[in-house]
Amino acid sequence: MKHLPLARTLAMPLALSLALAFSSPVAVQAEPLSTTWNLSPLYASAADWEAARKALLADLPKLAALKGTLGKSAKSLRSGLDTLSAANLRFDRLRVYASMVQSTDNRDAANQERSNLAGQLDGEFHSALAWVEPEIQSLGAAKVAAFIKAEPGLKKHAEHLRNSLRQAQHTLSAETEAVIAALGPVRSATGDVRTLLFNADTKWPEITVAGKPERVDDTRYGLLRQNPDRAVRKQVFDAFFGAIGQYENTYGVTLGNVVQDDTTLAKLRRYPSAVAMSLGAEEIPEAVYRTLVAEVRQGLPTLHRYFKLRQKMLGLPDLHYYDIYPALVTQTKTYSLDDAAALTLAATRPLGDDYQALLQTTLKANTMHALPAPGKSGGAYQDGVYGAPPFVFLNHQGEFDSVSTFAHEWGHAMHTALANRAQPYETAGYSLFVAEIASTANEVLLSQYIQGQAQTKADKLFQLGYALERLRGTFFRQAMFGEFELNTHDAAAKGEALNGKRMTEIYCKLLKDYHGDAAGVMKIDPLYCQEWAFIPHFYRPFYVYQYATSITAALHFAEEIAAGKPGARENYLKLLASGGSVAPYQALKNAGLDMASPAPYRALVQRMDRIMDEMEALLAAK
Repeated sequence: MKHLPLARTLAMPLALSLALAFSSPVAVQAEPLSTTWNLSPLYASAADWEAARKALLADLPKLAALKGTLGKSAKSLRSGLDTLSAANLRFDRLRVYASMVQSTDNRDAANQERSNLAGQLDGEFHSALAWVEPEIQSLGAAKVAAFIKAEPGLKKHAEHLRNSLRQAQHTLSAETEAVIAALGPVRSATGDVRTLLFNADTKWPEITVAGKPERVDDTRYGLLRQNPDRAVRKQVFDAFFGAIGQYENTYGVTLGNVVQDDTTLAKLRRYPSAVAMSLGAEEIPEAVYRTLVAEVRQGLPTLHRYFKLRQKMLGLPDLHYYDIYPALVTQTKTYSLDDAAALTLAATRPLGDDYQALLQTTLKANTMHALPAPGKSGGAYQDGVYGAPPFVFLNHQGEFDSVSTFAHEWGHAMHTALANRAQPYETAGYSLFVAEIASTANEVLLSQYIQGQAQTKADKLFQLGYALERLRGTFFRQAMFGEFELNTHDAAAKGEALNGKRMTEIYCKLLKDYHGDAAGVMKIDPLYCQEWAFIPHFYRPFYVYQYATSITAALHFAEEIAAGKPGARENYLKLLASGGSVAPYQALKNAGLDMASPAPYRALVQRMDRIMDEMEALLAAK
């Protein structure tokens, strides 16, 4: 599962005694970590990838020929689903390889061509299999249940069968489903346009910082915006968003097409809204999304309190949007990739010996692409294919945020590794709704560990400030993104035109509401309202809210584990190992957490207030 670049998540303080309990050094592999990945677990070469692509294309008629056979008997259903699973795994390998190779250099024509071929294969493959869900649904629940009872080999397919029957009312005819699948590459093309425009074609400006030229592109922007010099920060923001703003109309067309496509598909599938379609596909109550947005709105006074504390600690006469990112306390320490690995291993020790051993083994697989490079996509992600080690993509730059990102993405990798180890291919893939929990929990544990190591007041304040910023960035900011998606989709459903200017207007209002512009908390400069065009997650509708729900869940589980609550670690690891064998919302309920309830969100906001109480006490101490 690919995780698009996004601001990394949180950190929270726990008792000092917890961190000291596991603060001894942790041995990492003797050899330094590789900074470029070995993709041979997927394909030995690009030529092998191409041969595999052609082989799968050649087999599509055989897959299509299974149509009409699934309902003949329990044995034929098992045989057909086994064949389809094997084909899906072959497709997964092709897709992941093409996507990962392109992300290392978006300028390379061969990489672009391979991704284009993978997109074409996507359409042909899913079009050839579009009959599967309608055929399963035509069998009916009683017949499917009887087949499962009669054929033990169907057990691994039971969740797929249940889900298929559940979605019968939203599944169209086999012919219509085939058309929609065949149009998949066309429907996703606008996201590809955005990727190439942003990463390959935009001429990013250069500014001078401390006498040296700095290119303000996607990768460097994240670091440069933390500069302690306010004039530099403003220069960075003006250059970056000025470059993006040149293409406001183009970004408006691409994102507008995505929103309209999503809205139209929801109508075709007989959903009341696009958000209902997105959440309903994974059995997530819409109340989860609505409750999150409502509770975040209720928590805005706490967010504004944080901004006022930030203004005070930075000694600023007022606050602007470019004042969010510099550390409240300056830290000059840098961290190598091996430092990041050692800290992640130390921080995750509360998860037990088995987790530690699996993490060390996975780190040694040399499946990480770690350093920035020209043409490389920004941000970070983890991608995985069943039967191969997880692959981790980073842009490590040595600051503490890079360490946090390392822990985050290796949390994803461990989730993949645990699910792959415990589940068959058919139920190993996990929902986006739980995907960010393992990654965010790793960041929480890292923060706990580092805070326990802090020896000085300045170090403690740095980590507490980092914790606040992760809460802002992952809970409040991602919920704001989620509200932006609600507003744009609502506008499309009402028939409103969604051009770049309208997108900017919608986003600007949210920026001002969330940051207290009218109340004088923070000034939002109009140029920075172009930020919506910077967020690639909007091209995957209703994805980002799950960062906010995941940070909430991760805090819940991490604090239970840290407190030594009986069964807490086991419940958490069982959740990760369950993969997709249980519906995600229910899986969290089984682990003791109801994400449709206001309680977990309110608890997070209260924790944020406690962090500020602790910081203010430290600042007041002599």
